Amino acid sequence: MPLEAGLLEILACPACHAPLKETDTELVCRANGADCGLAYPVRDGIPVLLVDEARRPA
Repeated sequence: MPLEAGLLEILACPACHAPLKETDTELVCRANGADCGLAYPVRDGIPVLLVDEARRPA
């Protein structure tokens, strides 16, 4: 279930404050370079923007 367009525009990565992009099951940090790149899960249509819950880039 995609997030509302307006919501995605105002959300930012809690770790580095970069914009996020939506995939099927998570929101991925779009920070320039490889500094962050955390992927935050979306559970039942609700983004879980907690750094402790984020998946580190491979």
